[in-house]
Parts: sequence; structure tokens; C-alpha cells
Amino acid sequence: MRKVAIVVLHFAKRELTAQCLWSISSLRHGGFSLEVIVVNNNPQENLETLKKQFRKFVFLKTPSNLGFAGGNNFGIRQALREGADEIFLVNNDTLLDKELLVNLTEAAGLDKKRGILGPKIYFAPGHEFHQERYQAKDRGKVLWYAGGRIDWQNVLASHWGVDEVDNGQYNQSAQTGFVSGCAMFVKRKVFEKIGLFDESYFLYWEDVDFCQRAQKAGFKVVYLPAAKIWHFDAGSSSVGGPLHDYFITRNRLLFGMKYAPWRSKLALLRESLRLLVAGRPWQKTGVRDFYFRKFAKGSWKDEKEVK
Repeated sequence: MRKVAIVVLHFAKRELTAQCLWSISSLRHGGFSLEVIVVNNNPQENLETLKKQFRKFVFLKTPSNLGFAGGNNFGIRQALREGADEIFLVNNDTLLDKELLVNLTEAAGLDKKRGILGPKIYFAPGHEFHQERYQAKDRGKVLWYAGGRIDWQNVLASHWGVDEVDNGQYNQSAQTGFVSGCAMFVKRKVFEKIGLFDESYFLYWEDVDFCQRAQKAGFKVVYLPAAKIWHFDAGSSSVGGPLHDYFITRNRLLFGMKYAPWRSKLALLRESLRLLVAGRPWQKTGVRDFYFRKFAKGSWKDEKEVK
């Protein structure tokens, strides 16, 4: 029988992880077996309460914080060892529509070249970036992701539809630049051909890199609007600030130098020199670490580590 594994990466906020797992418990599925793997990427945090609530789920603990890339890889390896044919990676700060898995598996089976699929992602009600813009009836219908695009001239990755109220304008399934790592459905053969997430990134841009490698290997990367989830957004890390400054600055350089056209690479190099002079402290550190090939966690230390 076809086997699907769901990998949920936990780092912080057990209450969000619990909500996510309850929504997974309500998923409709048939014609395949389902395994749920919860990866605790914060080994200092005790998840015994969740283990007792969700006894049918598999709980793993990483030896240390491996980042988004390494933490997901930890769960992916377990799923592959257990014989998963398809793996759905999902953030812990999400709620899943009960038809999501059925829609993803059915769509994946329609085309052998489809390797990676991503659902339509909404902001969870009350967690929109610009809450003042929306009426009460729009809550839960504000888009966070409806496909991804890469601006190769400026080496920027962005979401289609972000901050728009869903009125059906993104209801067409299509190939897309990338699928967000927030919710990514991947066939086993993709991992077997291109490997797992590149752990050099640690956090941010690893999903865009993974999709680029898949596309170069001949797989289709597809946005599927029939599949839906709601995202609380940045449930494990605050938006903006030093963490974003460091990893996005460093990893954008890493990605751009691997894949961008040569003119964009030159522009990135010029921008990096400007940041070394006038950038914020963690942007400067990110640029230095890129040039000294200091990847994975690199020089990053969060406030708790600094103290």
C-alpha cells in the first residue's frame, strides 16, 4: 500500500504544535497508510505531554538545534527509512484543512513528473500582517502563499497573492517558481535523485534552493489551490530583526551565487560590499560569513545564547 508521511518540525510554542497535530488527526485519508513524525528540534524542551495526547504519532528529538533544513532532514530520513512514498513537510504553526492530504495525493498521481506540490496558504484569522485592512468576514481568507516567484534580476523570492483576500483569483493549479517550506509535499523519488535540504542554509532560502535543484533534475514544482492550510506565521521566530538580517543576507548571497545570471551575481557582490560598510550589525556578519564560507548556523547567536 502507498505510504504517506507527515513531518512536523517543532522548535517552540507547544500550544501551536498541539493545534497543528489536532488538525492532522482530523485529516481525511484513504487508499494509503499514514505516519506522522514530530521532530523536536529544541531538545531542551520536554514534549511528554504531547506524546501522551498523540500516542499514534512518532516523536523524534534532534541532538541540537539543526535549523529548519537540518531539522526537517532529520524527519525526512526517518520517513524514508520507514518506506514513505511521499512526504508532507509542514510547519508546526499551521492548521490543515481536512481534505488537504487527499487533494495533494490525488494531484500528485496525475503526472509522474510532478515532484513537489504546495497548497494554498492563508494567514490564520487575526494573524494577518495588516489587520486593519480587512473586514471581519475576510478573516481566514487572506492569502499568505498562492505560488512563488523568483526575481532573478534582483535575486528575490516572493509569494504570489500575499495580503490579498481570496476571491478565487488564484484558483488555477500551475507550475511555480518554488513551493514554501511551510507546507511542501514531496515524492520519494525527488529525495532519491537530488538529496535532501542543503543544511548550509540552516534557516531561510533552503526551500527555494531545493525547488531549484528539483526543477533542474526534471521535476515539476506545482501550486495546488484545492489543498489549503492556515499559517500563524513566524510562530517560532519573530518577523524581522537580527535573525532575519543574518540568515536572509547570508543565504541570499549563497543562493544567488549558485543560480543567478552573472549580471545579478555582480549586483549581489556590489550590494554585499555596501552592506559591509553601511548595513545593520547582523547583515555585516552575514556578508562576512558568506565570504569566509561559514554556513549552517554560522556566527548566529540568539539573545539567550548571548546572555
